[in-house]
Amino acid sequence: MTLTSKIEWTDGTWNPITGCTPISAGCAHCYAKKMAPRLKGMGQEKYRNGFDVTCHSGELHKPLLVKKPQKIFPCSMSDMFHDEVPVEFIKEVFNIMGQAHWHTFQILTKRAERLSELSTLLPWPENVWCGVTIEADQYAHRVDLLKTTEARVKFVSLEPLLEPLPSLDYSGLDWIICGGESGPGARPMTEQWILDIRDKAVAHSVPFFFKQWGGRNKKLAGRLLEGRTWDEFPM
Repeated sequence: MTLTSKIEWTDGTWNPITGCTPISAGCAHCYAKKMAPRLKGMGQEKYRNGFDVTCHSGELHKPLLVKKPQKIFPCSMSDMFHDEVPVEFIKEVFNIMGQAHWHTFQILTKRAERLSELSTLLPWPENVWCGVTIEADQYAHRVDLLKTTEARVKFVSLEPLLEPLPSLDYSGLDWIICGGESGPGARPMTEQWILDIRDKAVAHSVPFFFKQWGGRNKKLAGRLLEGRTWDEFPM
C-alpha cells in the first residue's frame, strides 16, 4: 500500500488484487499492464504472476495500519470485479474497508455488470465510494448499473475520454472525473467534449474534477480548463 499517489483525485493506492484483462476500448493503453512486467522484473513478489489476476490475502490488513485518514483507491493495478476474483475475497476487501472507517475508499470498475450482480451480497459502509469508468458512449449504460448499488457516493471516471458522451445520465451522480489519455500513442481528446460534460455537471449540481488533458506529455499539457483547475469533490 502506498501513502502517496500521482493520481490527482486520491491520496494513496492499495492493491489486494493485481492483474486484469482488457474489457473495452479504454484498456488499449493500460498503464497497469505496462507496469506489471517491470515490477515482476524488479523481483516484487506481488507481481510474480505478471499481469495475471492474483489475490493477495497478506495485503488485506494494510489500510488498518495507516492511522491518518486517507482517500484510498483500491485495486489501482486491477479491477476488483473481474470475473476471476472470488466473491468471498471481494467480501473480505469490503469488510476491511468497513473496519478502516476513518479512510475513504474510492472503488473504480469497468465491470459494472458484475458489480450490480454482487451488490446485494456486499456491505456498503458510508466510507466506501463506488464508480465506473465510461470512456465511450457505448458504455454509458454502466452508470445505470452503478445506480443499482447501495454505495453512498456514486461516481464516474470519464478517462480516457475517447468521444462525446451524449447518452450519459447525470441524475443520481455524486461526482464526475474527466480526463484525456496520456503516454505514447495517446488518443486525442477534444475540448468541446470536456466543456459539454462540465456544463452538464454544473447544471445537475454534480462536483466536477478535470484530471488532465493527457497526450504524450501530460505535464506539459496540464490541467487547466478555460483558465482554471476543476478539483471538486463530493461533500
